Amino acid sequence: MAAELVPNKKVILKNYITGFVKETDMELITSDTIQLKLPEGLPGLIAKNLYLSCDPYMRSRMSKHDEPSYVPDFVAGSVISGFGVSKVVYSGHPDFSVGDLVWGMIGWEEYSVITNPESLFKIKDIDVPLSYYTGILGMPGLTAYIGFYEICSPKQGEYVFVSAASGAVGQLVGQFAKLMGCYVVGSAGSDEKVDLLKSKFDFDEAFNYKKEPDLNATLKRYFPKGIDIYFENVGGAMLDAVLLNMRRHGRISACGMISQYNLEKPEGVYNLMPIITKRIRFKGFVILDYYHRYYKFVEKIIPDIRQGKIKYVEDQVEGLENAPAALVGLYKGLNVGKQLVVIAHE
Repeated sequence: MAAELVPNKKVILKNYITGFVKETDMELITSDTIQLKLPEGLPGLIAKNLYLSCDPYMRSRMSKHDEPSYVPDFVAGSVISGFGVSKVVYSGHPDFSVGDLVWGMIGWEEYSVITNPESLFKIKDIDVPLSYYTGILGMPGLTAYIGFYEICSPKQGEYVFVSAASGAVGQLVGQFAKLMGCYVVGSAGSDEKVDLLKSKFDFDEAFNYKKEPDLNATLKRYFPKGIDIYFENVGGAMLDAVLLNMRRHGRISACGMISQYNLEKPEGVYNLMPIITKRIRFKGFVILDYYHRYYKFVEKIIPDIRQGKIKYVEDQVEGLENAPAALVGLYKGLNVGKQLVVIAHE
């Protein structure tokens, strides 16, 4: 008996791009279909995709690079991929069953054929919103956890600065720091986001960087004694100003530099001497290297979510057809909280 053939809308990258990404650089294909069964002996699975994550790093995958990065470039003319939450509808793999909920790398499409399901994480805790596995319980959450606790080695009472603080990672870093008894300041790109940081996430202070023409002076105002920990999400002028305001033996954890992703020529960073004179530890990291810590991270953070110790804000859009606009809006700062796309409800 033939397997069911169903429509499978998908978003493709039309061609490699330079400069600022546009919605027209992507295209929704509605004419494709997929058979909900794999050839005999193929140890993969087919997943129905429920939620898609819009993440800053995706912009770099839309350009063609001579040197390979930690994640490969998208293939022009093919489906875009990213992190998401899915439900298994067919399995040819002994470790997965029909009905399992998973998160990991999937296509921007209604159904995905996954030939390496060992790269997926099974979702065990379902008493929290499934969408959380695109954010607080997914890649961004693990990024915040590793970057703050393990790379920054925080101590009670330290002075912490978080850029892009209302985003998927930043909002968590600030709350982790507050739970440790640190003084926390965040930057964001609108007054609405600044208010969110202080009223929802309990940051001690926050400022709208778009209203601050002199970032060095701004940081000196909020950190008269200097910064112990900087969680780097932005790069460029913000990083340049932070370097001047770091304290001796300060730590910088760098997981992203969103201000640079759409520039044809990256901004220079000039204030590098404090790294030497103040003995600053500046470490970049890629969360792929820490996936073996994922389930330990979940065990720690799930109780905090259930008890309301950690709050999380999402910015959801409905429909695969709206995914390109949601991704482009991420780089314009239009999202408030974690940006994700709802494709289907269970």
